Amino acid sequence: MLGISGFEPTFLVGLKAVREEHGQALAALGGRCLTGFAIVRFVEDGDWYADCPVALDFDGVQVEISHSKFDELSISWNTVDTTAAIIGWEWFELTPAWSSADERLEPFIGHELREVGLLEWRPSRRDMAAGTLAVEFVFDTGRFHIANALDENSIEVGEAHPEWVRHPLGCGAQPDVEQADGVPGEDLARALGDREPVVPPTDATGR
Repeated sequence: MLGISGFEPTFLVGLKAVREEHGQALAALGGRCLTGFAIVRFVEDGDWYADCPVALDFDGVQVEISHSKFDELSISWNTVDTTAAIIGWEWFELTPAWSSADERLEPFIGHELREVGLLEWRPSRRDMAAGTLAVEFVFDTGRFHIANALDENSIEVGEAHPEWVRHPLGCGAQPDVEQADGVPGEDLARALGDREPVVPPTDATGR
């Protein structure tokens, strides 16, 4: 998809579906360091192409996050090849390519991930984006979340807006397991056993 090697998103809608499919694997990232990331920029002007997935590498476990439409979220694991050229764009005036440059994410490189959470948009007024999700990564030095910016990704640093309700996924044990190609999330979940993710109640501020 989009000419990206290995990018075959499976979009889910709603907190329950995403937490059941990926909650344990996301929680198991806790304790790992963010060792790298990759986003897609256009070579000619450096602009971020936010339709493409955001790939985060935590000590060899790569999680790939992509938002679509108003409320669809795809999370994949070790499937996107960020070293391969993006193909099929010869017709377009700009050339997309993977980049490891981003002033929002660079400060977190080398820091240990403390916790992962899902943020659920619950606005006080009627909003067609109500219920959309973001994925939040919390470090001792700060936090960022990858959210839906109306059919594309956004990266926001710092505390989320109060109308985001936070659902912590906890900080899982760090299983020492070999990651099978394309299914590291399943490996991590199996290593954690059959436990349900711990989701403490949130307060009205979403923190």
